[in-house]
Amino acid sequence: MGRAFEFRKARKFKRWATMAKTFTRISKDIALAVKDGGPNIDSNFRLRSIIQNAKSANMPKDNIERAIKNASDKNFDNYKEVILEGYSTGGVAIILDCISDNNNRTVGNIRSYFNKTDGNLATNGSVEFLFKKVCFFKIISVENKEDLELGLIDFGLIELEVDNNPDFLIIYGEFDSYGKLYKELENRKIKILESDFERIPVNYKSIDENQLQNFNKFIEICNIDEDIQKISHNLQL
Repeated sequence: MGRAFEFRKARKFKRWATMAKTFTRISKDIALAVKDGGPNIDSNFRLRSIIQNAKSANMPKDNIERAIKNASDKNFDNYKEVILEGYSTGGVAIILDCISDNNNRTVGNIRSYFNKTDGNLATNGSVEFLFKKVCFFKIISVENKEDLELGLIDFGLIELEVDNNPDFLIIYGEFDSYGKLYKELENRKIKILESDFERIPVNYKSIDENQLQNFNKFIEICNIDEDIQKISHNLQL
């Protein structure tokens, strides 16, 4: 099937922009999943998938159980998802997915990050149209990839490709098809190693070396901020 987006490049973006404080990020993901769907992993497939991601990141079992308990005890009641958009130096489009218990603090901090690195915080909706939101799954490879690909099309599959490690496959699907794809993979008894959502740029932006230094500084600052869960951008690497 045709390649509508540069998926493999987007995966590199994801690895390059991984948060330094992985366990903190995952704990917040767990908390929100519990708030939305409860602490039972049998009925809350989103929580089930985040826990699988936590295990893949070598997050200790005690940390996972503590995150679930904290959410169940309502210690995370004030945490909400916040999505902020802006343009970095040279017009690179940026979307920041955050989880915060203080919206004013988060917005103020991120505005300062943009200002310090020759960028600007934008209004909601002014950047999001430059990306397509998709879901992805990393699974153990199967013998008949073509049959799996054809079988998943009706469940929202966009593309199936071999990972850098040929023992694994990467499945990309429509954003709204996450639940259907997850359940179908489970029904087929295919082991899901990791799953999440990504924003794939519709087009890419090139910048010069001086601008790149400012962009890298912006990314470094954002990686330190514990409110920021994910960084999406359309820089041409």
